Formats: sequence, C-alpha cells, structure tokens
Amino acid sequence: MADTHVLFVEDDDVIREATQLALERDGFEVTAVPDGLLGLEKFRARQPDIALLDVMVPGLDGVSLCRRIRDESTVPVIMLSARADSIDVVLGLEAGADDYVTKPFDGAVLVARIRAVLRRFGHASGVAGAGGTEEPEPLASGVLRFGDLEVDTEGMEVRKAGEPVALTPTEMRLLLEFSSAPGTVLSRDRLLERVWDYGWGGDTRVVDVHVQRLRGKIGQDRIETVRGFGYKLRG
Repeated sequence: MADTHVLFVEDDDVIREATQLALERDGFEVTAVPDGLLGLEKFRARQPDIALLDVMVPGLDGVSLCRRIRDESTVPVIMLSARADSIDVVLGLEAGADDYVTKPFDGAVLVARIRAVLRRFGHASGVAGAGGTEEPEPLASGVLRFGDLEVDTEGMEVRKAGEPVALTPTEMRLLLEFSSAPGTVLSRDRLLERVWDYGWGGDTRVVDVHVQRLRGKIGQDRIETVRGFGYKLRG
C-alpha cells in the first residue's frame, strides 16, 4: 500500500490531521484538503487511487464533488457521514460513491474499508459465484448474453443492444455476480459479502442503491426484486 494515493476531503482540522497521520502510518500517501473545490483541483492535478469525501464540506459539498469525480473517472470513492441514518448517505451513493463510513470512525475500520474497496477494484475480473438454475447463452469466449445485454467477463466490457455501457468497477462486480448465477435469487447479505468484501454485516442500502444505478444502465427490468429475499438477474 506504500504507493496508494488517498485524496481526503474533510473540513474539521482535528479529524483531517488525525486521520491523515493514521493513514500515513499504514503506508498510504495522503493529500488532505479542507474544502470541495480544492479537493476537485487536487483530484484533477493528480488522480488519486481512492477518494475519501466528507459529505458536509464548504465550497463544493461532498455529494457534488463525488458527482463531479464520477463524471470524469471511475476512481473509487468512500463517503464520510456523521449520521448513519442520514439521507446524505443515500445521496452520496446515488452520486456514484462505492461505499460510506459513518463518523466517528475507528482508524482501523477505515483502513479495512479502504483496503476492501481497493481489493475489489483491483480484482474486478475475479468474481466467482455458484451456478444458477439457468444458463446464459454463450457467445465468444467469456461473453454471456442475457436478452440484448452482453457481458464480457474476460474483457470487462458490457454492451446493451450493441452499444457499450459504462460501468464503475463496483457496478461491474455486481453485474458479474448476477451473471454467475442468472435466475438465482441473491440476498443482499450475499451481495455485500461477495461484491463489497464485507466479512461482517453491512448496510444493505449500499446494495439497493447500486442495484438501482445498475438497472438505470442495463435496463430496469433486467434485475428483478424478489421481495423479502433479494434480487435476481433475468436470463
């Protein structure tokens, strides 16, 4: 992790400085700034490996900054929010964040979440799952077809009706998990474990928002909600 560059946007001086020191002790290189506009400037000057964005920062709030980053890049983003039940959490995820951590947070927990995000971004093609009850139609090597949707599991590319679909790495991992078991209902807990690398219980809103984002890109009817159980990919 010595070369991993973290952009950290936090307006609280104490939290910013203490977190920066904690991350640097764990081997991360950290650029820490107090406002969103400066964060966007630093992001563009040198794209980091991951961005940590507090929701409430001056100049350009964290949700708006996340949206601007996502317009330009698929770099992983973790939102920091002071309230676990805040609508800001959902807004951040809808803006394109990959995960969130609530404040106050333990430094070790934050580092674990950062590493979990980086692992899944570095191994987006390594998703495996149990076989489903339906078999997708095989095309070329590593390419699966579900109606007008084609998923290239080797080239990490997706096409809908022949047109390329731009997915973030987290969205791609989510689709790969569904593609590995079409027709099989996958619980939110399983998706949290397999896609977000959570070895512990997590907030299922992360799953729900990302499923909605994925539906918006591949078709609203492609992923079916099975109430009380989870989601499944229609073959």
